[in-house]
Amino acid sequence: MLHGIVRAIEWSGIIIIVLGLVLGTLRFIWQLRTPDVHDRFRNYRADIGRGILLGLEVLVAADIIATVAIEPSLESLALLAVIVIIRTFLSLSLEVEVSGRWPWQQPHDEVRDRKQSR
Repeated sequence: MLHGIVRAIEWSGIIIIVLGLVLGTLRFIWQLRTPDVHDRFRNYRADIGRGILLGLEVLVAADIIATVAIEPSLESLALLAVIVIIRTFLSLSLEVEVSGRWPWQQPHDEVRDRKQSR
């Protein structure tokens, strides 16, 4: 039963990534009417990046469940640690690409608003 649950969660992660790609592409095609090529490309990358980020989070959840509930061994735990490290690095890289800042930094709008309110 747990194998089925893990498979369903893994497929959910894959579907999220594919949907992010499809919806991002549809939005890009819709935005072809706008004259600003730079914004279109940046938005396209951001949309795809968000889909990948969310999908990766779901896939990590499936890996954690599989490791803890199905095969609780030191070898599977070590493999999980490597997978989580790699996916965390990918998530951080994508976050920087999508938002243009590190996750622990404030958005540019908040910084600008604080400076203006002084």
